Amino acid sequence: RSASCMLNVRFELLFGFGVYLAAVAAIAALAWRATQDANDFMLGRRRLPYWVAALSAGASDMSGWLLLGLPGLAYAAVSEAALVALGLFIGTYLNWRFIAERLRRETALHGDALTLPEYFERRFDDPGHMLRRLTALCILVFFVFYTAAGFVAGGKLFATAFPIDYPDAVTLGAVLIVVYTVFGGFLAVAWTDALQATLMFGALTFVAAIALGTAATDPAGVRMAPSLNALSAISVTSALAWGLGYCGQPHILTRFMAMRDPASAVPARRLATAWTGIALIAAIIVGLGGHWVLDPATLAFDRETVFIRLLDALLHPVVAGICLAAILAAIMSTADSQLLVAAAALTHDLLPRRQGRPMRGLAWHRAAVCCVCIVAWHLALNAQAGVLKLVATAWAGFGASLGPAVIMSLYVPAAPRGGILAGIGVGAATVAVWEQRDSGIFAVYSLLPGFACGLAVMLIATTLRRGTRTGSGTGRVT
Repeated sequence: RSASCMLNVRFELLFGFGVYLAAVAAIAALAWRATQDANDFMLGRRRLPYWVAALSAGASDMSGWLLLGLPGLAYAAVSEAALVALGLFIGTYLNWRFIAERLRRETALHGDALTLPEYFERRFDDPGHMLRRLTALCILVFFVFYTAAGFVAGGKLFATAFPIDYPDAVTLGAVLIVVYTVFGGFLAVAWTDALQATLMFGALTFVAAIALGTAATDPAGVRMAPSLNALSAISVTSALAWGLGYCGQPHILTRFMAMRDPASAVPARRLATAWTGIALIAAIIVGLGGHWVLDPATLAFDRETVFIRLLDALLHPVVAGICLAAILAAIMSTADSQLLVAAAALTHDLLPRRQGRPMRGLAWHRAAVCCVCIVAWHLALNAQAGVLKLVATAWAGFGASLGPAVIMSLYVPAAPRGGILAGIGVGAATVAVWEQRDSGIFAVYSLLPGFACGLAVMLIATTLRRGTRTGSGTGRVT
């Protein structure tokens, strides 16, 4: 087992983990004292400063995928990785530019909605609760896969860095994440995400700079990355389509909803897009650094560990320990947000409303976090699960089902609830069917056809409603 461990288990390596976990524990303790009811637990009473909202959104967006999945993709196919990064950067900017401010304003105006399903119900006047329940169901299903991706990334981190078997490593990561999420709620998640975003950014840019410096100072000794490969139209379209998914990601949209005021979206957008752009470039350089520095045999089993292995090859154990904590930060920053939103969907939107004392409500929310965590942990125990594949499936599911609905709710006042309901179902179903095939036209990333089909259904329903009203003069179609 020791031969397969990349980093020796010693005090220097554990130091970075210890400092980071102590900071997280302190934030969780403060958030525990400030969390008194469901509003605090789910949305923090809409009091996030713009910089916390921006960094928290970036960290919860990118997750362990930024430090494991994207560098692994860049190591194997740099052209595709560059296009995915471009699509994500454009999507980040457009999401902040056209969704953030309006969503903050509209969710407050519609009964101070705490969750996306609750907002849809009030925005589209759905007394039967069908829209709210369908949205909550989509959130639960797809977040199980997304959270499982975080647990897989955590398992790979601990199993690669320490003499721990993969199942035990997954369990350790899951326990760390669920503990402070249960205790601190949204405030703990948002503030720790800001800390985690800073740590992720510093680690990525630092390792990328070291890799570039190594390649520049010893050009004869480094292994060159493969040349840019030609991509098919399907590959280019699929890579860029990742950007479409942003407007449907509940863990990102929740940050918009929690800002102190709509005007905070402007400075937050500038900070978030700068953070995202630099971090994506650094992640691609890290992937290329695997070719410049490492023996290809070290990545033959799992290319998604390229960042971890570069730490061992380039850095002192103390610095490596701090950078390993950045991977843990990336994993925790997304998994905690997902657990929180999924638990809110279960207790606040799917289950019958329970009346009683505020703290009794908090107990139900915390129990729901544990339940979602257990299901995701079970899926993550599969050692062959890939971080990128799990993230891609969940990202497509959210983007195709909820993304068009968010756009319609903010920009199309006449959108009918029946059309929105049908569009969400069609978008989710399209992704589910598309993911079962991978040849021919089905090689296109499922987000693109799912988003297009869902949006088309909503637009057609809106057009028919307008036509019916024009023809009848008094008719109302929902």
